[in-house]
Amino acid sequence: MLERPVSTNSFAHGAAELPSVVVNGYGLEFKEKGKYAGERANRRAFFDALTDLSRLAPAPDSAFTQKRAPAFSKRELERILAKGVPADAAVVLGAIEVFSESLASVIARFLKHKSWAGAERIIVGGGLSHGRLGALVTHRTKLLLHAQKIAVDLVPIRYHPDEAALIGAGHLMPSWVLDGHDAMIAIDIGGTNIRVGVVRLRLDQAPDLSRAAVWKSTVWRHADESPARQKTVDRMVRMVKRLAGLAAREGFKVAPLIGVGCPGVITHDGSIDRGGQNLPGGNWESERFNLAAALAKGFPHIGEHQTSVIIHNDAVVQGLSEVPFCRDTKRWAVVTIGTGLGNASFDNRAKP
Repeated sequence: MLERPVSTNSFAHGAAELPSVVVNGYGLEFKEKGKYAGERANRRAFFDALTDLSRLAPAPDSAFTQKRAPAFSKRELERILAKGVPADAAVVLGAIEVFSESLASVIARFLKHKSWAGAERIIVGGGLSHGRLGALVTHRTKLLLHAQKIAVDLVPIRYHPDEAALIGAGHLMPSWVLDGHDAMIAIDIGGTNIRVGVVRLRLDQAPDLSRAAVWKSTVWRHADESPARQKTVDRMVRMVKRLAGLAAREGFKVAPLIGVGCPGVITHDGSIDRGGQNLPGGNWESERFNLAAALAKGFPHIGEHQTSVIIHNDAVVQGLSEVPFCRDTKRWAVVTIGTGLGNASFDNRAKP
């Protein structure tokens, strides 16, 4: 279990002390019933439960006889809950119950760890958290925890998870770095997709970034192509160049830095120490590969200035999007339900 990131420099990769929060830890992992936490409460675990339940007593007119459970989108499952035959709706509700029990068990274990102890609020993010399906999972998990006398508040992430993973990058650096700029570029690297976006900062409206929003973004589903590592980096650079060009033509003054959220343990020099096994092409943890340096080399300048790249764990970055809205707590945390189960815990720093 990683209890604290390596660096304590507030303007460094994988820093523990960020401008608004202290990152107590991220990537907590443990085994329970023969499975790691990330395997028991990730997207695949939900669809495994859905598959198992759909096979128990299939109705003649069941949607699950026409299509495999993992092929359903969240929107389709929500439609089944609202308008589907009762037998199918029962299957979806059953999967929510099974998954929520697993998630509650994992969170209860996290809260026993010293980096999570005393957390007042837990943000539930990641792809599975969005929409009515995600809200049902979040609130059912909260009820299960309260039944165990664990009085923690669980809330769905405020932004769409795809946007939260980009907006959170603005909290990786001190506000003075962003002063005088309209926007910044952010990258979210996941085990299935890579998303690049231009984040409008709106610092004149809200210096705490509470009004920040994604202006434009583009996504690449690399899982369909299984590219090599260098081709993945090259593709990211092309995505950045395209969006930076669009932002410049729009008249935005883009900050000369790129904020990146990436799976794994991020070291102070911008390399990945461990946990990058789901990234395309493999070998992202090689001593001869540095993600920050590779991105800066591919896109060396933004406007007239040299490009700086700042990287942190992807769950940390997604959680940071909630910083302006968690000022009423002392300690809070985030779980992100996706290809894996990302997690991070924070203590608010004194407001400057």
